[in-house]
Amino acid sequence: MSCPDCFSGALHKGIPRGRVTTLHGLDMYMTEPQNQQPAKGIIVVIPDVFGWEFPNARLIADRYADKGGYKVYLPDFMDGHAAPVSMLANMRTIFGDANLFSKAYNLVSALLAVVPFFYRNRFGITHPRVKTFFAAVRADEPALSLGAVGFCWGGKHTVLLAQGPTAGGGGDGRHDQPLIDAAFTGHPSFVVLPGDLEKLVVPLSIAVGSEDNQIPRAKAERVRPVIEARNGEIIVYDGSTHGFALRASFPKDEKVDGPGEEAEDQCIAWFRKHFRAT
Repeated sequence: MSCPDCFSGALHKGIPRGRVTTLHGLDMYMTEPQNQQPAKGIIVVIPDVFGWEFPNARLIADRYADKGGYKVYLPDFMDGHAAPVSMLANMRTIFGDANLFSKAYNLVSALLAVVPFFYRNRFGITHPRVKTFFAAVRADEPALSLGAVGFCWGGKHTVLLAQGPTAGGGGDGRHDQPLIDAAFTGHPSFVVLPGDLEKLVVPLSIAVGSEDNQIPRAKAERVRPVIEARNGEIIVYDGSTHGFALRASFPKDEKVDGPGEEAEDQCIAWFRKHFRAT
């Protein structure tokens, strides 16, 4: 189930420094370490509802590249059908102190965006596209470790990838390898608990806020033994809500944006731990 917090938050300031290109049939934002050192691996970001053009997603991709030394891909898995960034303003009005007319107008505007988004981006359509892209990257750049990062809507895709769709081999299971080496997700949506985690075969790190209405603290603690038994982790950030890792308030506020930065570091540390040395 989705939630208002999936469409709420702040638009971050900054100018993404990467470039737009096309790879394996998808438009994509690509960024690399500024120090021009060889990449230590590849991270593919599966974004939240605002898609590959959302500035916040591109800025965090830049930071992953610099902090971790990774090549980072942010593809358009939504085929041009991301939710409009104007939804951020709609949600502020709906849940703010505006008059009833403004609230009603913005609610209608939001519904006109939300319904088409979920119809066009249902998982039966988008996940095959995600798997095909990862398989192509794995085949094209086999020497580099490959990781998936997913936020909100992208979190479900990331969890599914961590369940071990395979590349290569002849179907006998002996030579197949997972499409990814490790995965991280911040405040994932649509994840079935504990069932989705019981199928994990790839190390998965999850960051959630204690006030997340999809995976609140109590639910996170119930599934902790499940994920830890499968070489994974789940970290709960006190006081944070759904969306904190990508759409926290800007400019920075220690109580809001601090956990977002900590989740960013959690992600980088996870890939450092599980990627092959290059």
